[in-house]
Amino acid sequence: MLNQFSRTQLLLGKDAMEKLGKSRVAVFGIGGVGGYVCEALVRSGVGHLDLIDDDKVCLTNINRQIIATRKTVGKYKVDVMKERILEINPDTKVSEYKCFFLPENANEFSFDEYDYVVDAVDTVTAKIELVMKCKERKVPIISAMGAGNKLDASAFRVSDIYKTKMCPLAKVMRHELKKRGIKKLKVVYSEEQPIRPLEDMSISCRTNCICPPGAEHKCTERRDIPGSVAFVPSVVGMIIAGEVIKDLIKE
Repeated sequence: MLNQFSRTQLLLGKDAMEKLGKSRVAVFGIGGVGGYVCEALVRSGVGHLDLIDDDKVCLTNINRQIIATRKTVGKYKVDVMKERILEINPDTKVSEYKCFFLPENANEFSFDEYDYVVDAVDTVTAKIELVMKCKERKVPIISAMGAGNKLDASAFRVSDIYKTKMCPLAKVMRHELKKRGIKKLKVVYSEEQPIRPLEDMSISCRTNCICPPGAEHKCTERRDIPGSVAFVPSVVGMIIAGEVIKDLIKE
């Protein structure tokens, strides 16, 4: 019988669709990359999604984040994403966590119940902790490296962290993971030389912060505020979602 996943089933088959429907994927970071990951996963039939982010939609997110519109500015990203997911497939189970993932709260998450983890967070500390937790619990994980300050969406690659080049964030991750004895990590990274954003204080969040009232983490806390465009984070998110789907159905 025809349903919303019929076209997908023509390519993947019935067994794969049933497997996806029983899968639980945690997406850490519901921003430019993570939002598109969630979009593709729910449209692919993943049955349970965990959304982890403490941020609220900001006006400056509208240029690249699928959940960001004038109507959603000021709302929690996980709330907006959940509503969108359920509009696409009301049978999806969605678990929300309005917090930023840190070593201090890592034990509050159900890693033993995850079939896959997507790391779409920005900080090295959180990324490393996610990798360590997944290794400890033997959960597959894929990590997004730097998507900011990039313009060439065709320069992104899927690789092991130790085979990456050019990406400054990947370089830091390689160093930190090697110290911790992590031998491999699937990542999506860019081989494009990062672009230095313009130093225009008239449009900088540094001096003109418009984060929603009550925002836990503001742009002004960042050491650098990257530039970004609509067509780069979206591509990264879709690449990651594709890897997750392929890995889930081949197990």
